[in-house]
Amino acid sequence: MTTAPIRVLLADDEPMIRAGLRAVLATDPGIEIVAETGDGREAVELVRRHRPDVAVLDIRMPGTDGITAAAEIRRNGLATGVLMLTTFGEDDYILRALSGGANGFLIKSGEPEELLAGVHAVAGGAAYLSPKVAARVVAHLAATGAGSPADRRAGAREQVAALTTRERDVLTLIAAGLSNGQIARRLGVVEGTVKAHVSSILARLGVANRAAAAVLAHEAGLTLGATCAGGPRD
Repeated sequence: MTTAPIRVLLADDEPMIRAGLRAVLATDPGIEIVAETGDGREAVELVRRHRPDVAVLDIRMPGTDGITAAAEIRRNGLATGVLMLTTFGEDDYILRALSGGANGFLIKSGEPEELLAGVHAVAGGAAYLSPKVAARVVAHLAATGAGSPADRRAGAREQVAALTTRERDVLTLIAAGLSNGQIARRLGVVEGTVKAHVSSILARLGVANRAAAAVLAHEAGLTLGATCAGGPRD
């Protein structure tokens, strides 16, 4: 049985950047570009028209920016996942986009493989934070948030420690960019169980989506190969 390609919309106001994104995505036969635009407002209309699996949005565009476009996609109840493109120095924008419902973040200067990985992750329902983005967001939160960096880390660890052992396992894999199906296979459980764990994790951490949960996991130091002591077992 042939698997349907991942349908992608590209939105970036710089034609050269858009051409580069198109060239990278064209190297993957499992990805199909269904529409392109340089404007966030038109991106929302194209998402309504084409219903792509993933919208790759520049975080800053003239007129309607990517953050506003992502929020509008969410308000319309569209199932399209949003992968944001950012550059260095846009950390405040990333934090706004997190609360607006973006599913993943990439740095424009990153490796081409990250774009392909991000599209596949978001299409599969996962959150995707490139390692550089995760490190920058955590550093930015530590530098600008309430309390000292040590206090913020301690607070994040306290939140994570309140989860059950299984929920922390799931959160670690969310932070690694795995989808529910991949997490289920990794843990040897059914996907419905993972979905229930994810819903519980988001509620107990008080975050809106998987990307925000992944940021908190990184802030707490809860990544593959790391552990967070304490908390109930199940």
